Amino acid sequence: MKTSININLAYEEIINFLAAGITSQSLIDFQVSETVKERVSDLIWREKNEGISSEEKLELDSYFMLEHLLRLAKARAYSFINHEA
Repeated sequence: MKTSININLAYEEIINFLAAGITSQSLIDFQVSETVKERVSDLIWREKNEGISSEEKLELDSYFMLEHLLRLAKARAYSFINHEA
């Protein structure tokens, strides 16, 4: 199942990043790989222009959920850094 393989790559990258130990600044600086970025861009483009399968829509929604969580965590990290200064 290609969808689970693709989304698993994003999860693995984030899990490995967290497990290695992080600071507020490293969280702010974190970016997913180009492979993940390209997959998300491809899904967004195809959704707008050609349509995607229901499986691909679930995959895209999962990416959006991960992105939302990372944005919230990064915003909190900024808050921690600003209170430390």
